[in-house]
Amino acid sequence: MARPEDPQDSVVEEMDEPATEKAALLAAPELIAQSFGEYVRAWVLRVRSGDAGSLPVVGGLLLISILFQSLNSNFLTAGNLVNLLIQGAVYMLLAMAEVWVLLLGEIDLSAGYVAGLGGVVMAELIKQGTDWPWPAAIAVALLATAGIGALHGTLITRIGLPSFVVTLAGLLGWQGVMLLILGQGGVVPINSKIVNDLTSGQLTVLASWIVMGALVAAYGARAWLRDSRRRASGLVAPPLSLTFIKIGMIAVAAFVVVAICNQNRAVFGVNDGVPWVIPIVLGVFAAWTVLLTRTRYGRYVYAIGGNPEAARRAGINLAFIRTAAFALCAFTAGIGMLLFASYLGGMSNNVNGGSQVLYAVAAAVIGGTSLFGGRGKPLHGLLGGLVIGAIYNGMYLESLDVKYQFIVTGLVLLAAVTIDSLSRRGAASGSVVRV
Repeated sequence: MARPEDPQDSVVEEMDEPATEKAALLAAPELIAQSFGEYVRAWVLRVRSGDAGSLPVVGGLLLISILFQSLNSNFLTAGNLVNLLIQGAVYMLLAMAEVWVLLLGEIDLSAGYVAGLGGVVMAELIKQGTDWPWPAAIAVALLATAGIGALHGTLITRIGLPSFVVTLAGLLGWQGVMLLILGQGGVVPINSKIVNDLTSGQLTVLASWIVMGALVAAYGARAWLRDSRRRASGLVAPPLSLTFIKIGMIAVAAFVVVAICNQNRAVFGVNDGVPWVIPIVLGVFAAWTVLLTRTRYGRYVYAIGGNPEAARRAGINLAFIRTAAFALCAFTAGIGMLLFASYLGGMSNNVNGGSQVLYAVAAAVIGGTSLFGGRGKPLHGLLGGLVIGAIYNGMYLESLDVKYQFIVTGLVLLAAVTIDSLSRRGAASGSVVRV
């Protein structure tokens, strides 16, 4: 005899599709998809719910490139694109620095001048008369920035002061210390050719191809072995086709960048090869990506940013994790300012750390990092910094006055924050299960 129809059965059936959608929204597409088609459908569902990831910044880069190329045919030339990567490296590193604190729902307004102070310390140590070896000077400068970041983090976590207030005070105070060290002249040149070559030097053409091949091979081997181990252990892993596509996209992007850099960019003579600054930025990006996504510390950062109280009850040491994040922020910003000092050939009192840190926050948010914590990764800082660099490069080619540059940057930041707010609202509404 047939079982009478239970009214709850229809309710469960109605819940199946929304519940599946909710699971898709909560998990990364590559973790729930069994085929490439399922991955695409899960990814589209997340985008429609408001979690667009890096899609807006990639679209923005394309629009910026089309706009400035239509206004000035020199924008997409090899020489200008390489200059863009060199100039944008500072914004990329500063943005990756801000990602550390933004993930916690905090902000660091002092990173620009803390990093500037590190640049001054390095320049003072290697100048004529002091004559420190350049590795020791760089190490001391970066340790000084990390120490200042740890001091800020301690004040914020141990005393309970707002990060906005502490780092705003740091912006003013460390700017004064930087000017004090610079002294009456206000300029300290960098006498080390090796340090200056960090931005002005480049790999040979052959070395550029070899390094590119090695990096792509390392990424491909790591991705393949990681996914293979997960499948062998019975764990969820991305579809094979998706792994191949990711490796292929990385290989194509690396080939394009190296091919552009290996073109002769000199009007007279020869100037080709990948600038040293590119592998430096990629090295920082790779290190911080591993630290955030493959270590316990990184998981704790995301946990605190998502729900500090739940993280505390789970036994996570909030004070240590947050203090370390501020130290890493200052340390990363210090690397960016060392490249900036290399680009200028010295440090001076004209360094505007206040504006640079605002560009860094704008770049991180434009790239996809949330101002409200819990969402972001170094890739967002990398892409966002590239966008800011492209905007300034294009405006420079158009010879726009600095006042218009400030206006454009302000509008871009406002647009990025608006997109972030709307995406969070969309994700919140899209994740509701309707019965």
